[in-house]
Amino acid sequence: MMRESSLSLELARTVMRRFPDPDRYPYRSWCYPQGFLLWGYIRLYEASGESRYADYVRGYCDAHVDEQGNIEGFSGDSLDDMMAGSLLLWMVAQGADEKYRLAARRIRRAFDGYPRLQGGGYWHGRMWPGEMWVDGLYMGLMFLARYDGIMGEDTGGMQEAVNQLTIASSLCEKDDTGLMYHAYSENPLTTWRHPVSGKAQEVWSEGVGWYAMILAEVLEIMPAHHPGREQITLQLSRLAEALIQVQHPVTGMWCQVVDKLRGRDNWCETSGTAMIAYALHKGARLGCLPERFAQMARRALEGIRMNCRLGEDGLLNVYEACDGLCVQDSYDAYIYYPKTVNAKEAVAAVLWAAVEMDWFPVKGGAEQ
Repeated sequence: MMRESSLSLELARTVMRRFPDPDRYPYRSWCYPQGFLLWGYIRLYEASGESRYADYVRGYCDAHVDEQGNIEGFSGDSLDDMMAGSLLLWMVAQGADEKYRLAARRIRRAFDGYPRLQGGGYWHGRMWPGEMWVDGLYMGLMFLARYDGIMGEDTGGMQEAVNQLTIASSLCEKDDTGLMYHAYSENPLTTWRHPVSGKAQEVWSEGVGWYAMILAEVLEIMPAHHPGREQITLQLSRLAEALIQVQHPVTGMWCQVVDKLRGRDNWCETSGTAMIAYALHKGARLGCLPERFAQMARRALEGIRMNCRLGEDGLLNVYEACDGLCVQDSYDAYIYYPKTVNAKEAVAAVLWAAVEMDWFPVKGGAEQ
């Protein structure tokens, strides 16, 4: 268990020791895990001013982008593939070489012909026809929502982000609760879909976490006057109110299947909890949520800290999470999915939450 003041720094140190080259971070060279992890380092750099964190990010980007803006490992076949591109936008914002603008435009063009549901929602990937996952909102919109503002272009990226979040809410919300099922499919051959609603079977902790994070991220980027701001704020508020009802009364965390606290063998899950805690704290910091949600987040971080323990090698290990979980077809499949020490999503999510709460205090929050 780590002291509150040291968790973000200790985890950042651990990852850099284990992966001196972030390209070696699981599970493949260019994909969402690197993007997710390295945004934690960007936030830590912005908060601390320590150049080694920015250098860690720059090294990854430099290794993948050549002088013509070609991106090693990028295919554009899934939203997972788009996410790491948001790092290139950060490089552009830092005044990096023109090659990063060229690379960012390549990724933006990949959205132009990207497959959609009949109602306009993005497929999670070409290999999953007709399926929209809440994970994919984060993966795609981390890039898309930032693109126009950083690149000085007008491609409708922010409005598309609003559209995608609205579509997902209409398709994946569970019974008007604000909570989100893991996914929706219009493909009748999808094995996990409900035969009538098309929705997945359960409300998965990481799925809710990805959704919560991107709502907070979009609200931070979105201009105050944007016509979609009220809608996205409402989605975050409704989600937050639903989550307070299912926060574990002892640990302060959220369970693997979020809304079934007393379900058979359900367990408190680190990765989704960290994502949710980040989003609630940031939502309060941005003034989009009341301050009580920041208190919820800090309580969750205490539970997370119990699952972060130093090993004999002096490095931090993160427990009680799964690695790379796709949409499952039953409650049991979610509950009994194998746990992994230092699951790639969990490590990055804890870094995000720890940096947010260690370095960015809430000074008010929205009115109650």
